[in-house]
Amino acid sequence: MNEWFLVELVKMRADYQFGPGAGEGLASRGIRVTVSKRTGKPRYVYDSDGRLLATIRWNDGFLALTLEGAHLLKEHLKPPRLRVVVKNDVRDFIKRGRSVFAKHVVKVDPEIRCGDEVIVVDEEDNLLAVGRAMLSSYEMLAFNSGVAVKVRRGVEDEDKPERVAEDATNG
Repeated sequence: MNEWFLVELVKMRADYQFGPGAGEGLASRGIRVTVSKRTGKPRYVYDSDGRLLATIRWNDGFLALTLEGAHLLKEHLKPPRLRVVVKNDVRDFIKRGRSVFAKHVVKVDPEIRCGDEVIVVDEEDNLLAVGRAMLSSYEMLAFNSGVAVKVRRGVEDEDKPERVAEDATNG
């Protein structure tokens, strides 16, 4: 597969998964897609500086965002798109990669469904983490217990270094 095709594929997938304009937002700094040597399928999406923006999930082809990718999308998509807003008093826990509980959710994008990739922000729209919704938007606001978002990475996660292109040459 040629590079242009892979870039367009990622942009279309981002638009489908996150909504119109997400592909351009993710590609705003230029992107490069690497292919797995073992499977021959697209695997990682990097920006022009070699920072990992997303991993392409092997089971469904959807994008799993990194903090860098979430930051780009957050800047290009207006609130509340993709966002789960949490109370300011729990932001330090979320920054360290802890799960978001339903009782801490203040606002949420009404289109979020269970299993969607989400961006976790505080009440001032500061990026705290990225993760996967465990509940729908309605359930996040209605429930007083349970995990609303399983956080993959918080902005202050120190035990998991971010992957860069030099660490991951072609999967």
